[in-house]
Amino acid sequence: MGVPKRRSSKTRMRTRKAANRWHAPKLVNCQQCGSRLLAHTACPSCGYYAGRQVLTIESA
Repeated sequence: MGVPKRRSSKTRMRTRKAANRWHAPKLVNCQQCGSRLLAHTACPSCGYYAGRQVLTIESA
């Protein structure tokens, strides 16, 4: 089992922990209807993804 030979400095430890912070989700505009949605997902309002329709949305 690995055991550290020297104590980790505060800067090195905090730099490593800084990568685990929370990031806000990236939202993009739908190319068809313009609504905001998560990147790389099909639009829930119009059903388009990457310029083609992948979901059939029924109007209520």
